[in-house]
Amino acid sequence: METLDSIFQTFADYAWGLPLLIILIGGGLYLLVRSQFLPFRYFFHALNVLRGKYDDPNAPGEITHFQALSTALASTIGMGNIAGVAVAIHIGGPGAMFWMWISAIIGMSTKFFTCTLAIMFRGKDSNGDIQGGPMYFIMEGLGKSWKPLAVFFSICGLIGALPVFNVNQLKQAINFILLEPNGIEVTNTSNIIIGVVLVAITAIVILGGLDRISKTASKLVPSMVLLYFVLVMIILGVYIEEVPRYFALMFTDAFAANNYKGDSFLGGVVGGLILLGVRRGAFSNEAGIGTAPMAHGASKTNEPVREGLVAMLGPAIDTLVVCTLTALAILVTGVWQTSEANGVSLTAAAFNDAIPGYGNYLLLICIATFSISSLFTYSYYGTKCMSFLFGAHNKHYYNYFYIASIILGAITPLSMMLNLIDGTFALMAIPTMTATIILAPKVIKEMKAYAQRMRL
Repeated sequence: METLDSIFQTFADYAWGLPLLIILIGGGLYLLVRSQFLPFRYFFHALNVLRGKYDDPNAPGEITHFQALSTALASTIGMGNIAGVAVAIHIGGPGAMFWMWISAIIGMSTKFFTCTLAIMFRGKDSNGDIQGGPMYFIMEGLGKSWKPLAVFFSICGLIGALPVFNVNQLKQAINFILLEPNGIEVTNTSNIIIGVVLVAITAIVILGGLDRISKTASKLVPSMVLLYFVLVMIILGVYIEEVPRYFALMFTDAFAANNYKGDSFLGGVVGGLILLGVRRGAFSNEAGIGTAPMAHGASKTNEPVREGLVAMLGPAIDTLVVCTLTALAILVTGVWQTSEANGVSLTAAAFNDAIPGYGNYLLLICIATFSISSLFTYSYYGTKCMSFLFGAHNKHYYNYFYIASIILGAITPLSMMLNLIDGTFALMAIPTMTATIILAPKVIKEMKAYAQRMRL
């Protein structure tokens, strides 16, 4: 078992390593330059689309633009924004955040292309229902001969969408913030109770299908981002004199790497810092992985570009807003230099420092909401992959498997399972980015035609 654990650890490290970053960041840069920064010119138009100005209830699809973005954000805004940012700052210092921003800006372009393709090349499942996502735009856009690539994506999606990591991190946060400080012993029984509660909440939502998932996400996501924003504003208000210094340090330290404690890369510590920030950014906003196109592919629209523009807002909200808030909270309180804590514990230390007595519990509400909303969305991604591989009539079986894995994630450390899921999740980027780069000229042609029609 130890050997197997070591193999999966190496697999996950390699899958999230340099090759993936070359695919995601190199591919994203290519799309950004190839499109001549076109998506960014229509940022305000994207906001108008998001607020429903162009919604057509008779258009094909299942959910609105806003529900599609909320569903996609429900999966991306999670532990990566709270624990992931803390890890980046613990190892890299303030400068890591700058490279996470760069990753997000490139990711916005990637999201635009992948989610435009999800509408341009929608396919039909075995029931004849219209579906979108990388497996469908590979088949419809590149042809039947590319089916092995679509199958590879779907197999990785079945494993990568399992909620073991999310549940494991949420359990740790509940134990660290709620149970242990109040003298409640953490045992298998307490972990099973956490798992059962999560199963009950998740089952009620996911067994109701995409409609219930999207409606729940569209209520939870905006409120949880708002609550988190308010809490961090309180922290920044307490330490207002520190904010300008640390905000400036995010830029200067990005090139000096004075606080970087990790391994060097390409001959220097700055290279190591860039790799750390970009990797954490990619892990947080998931641009190019292929999950978001599955949610956006279900949107009610006849305009592929319109959906791509809405999807583009995802990394902006996820990384440029939520991750920056976490980073500032950790930096201005000084816990990144005074505390030995890491991950979610470091973020909790920052909240407890600025809002004594209540900060931890308010953060726990945010963590729980982030994690639980992610559970809803990942189940949808898994059923989409199941439907593609084994037929739409079998997709409900995935939900039962998914619910069972929640209990598994709550009662065991499962480092081996976590590494397997983490690694396969990263591998989803290979078919997604390969197809996107090949089909990019068709997206650009569609973008120009849309701009003419809308007189943008």
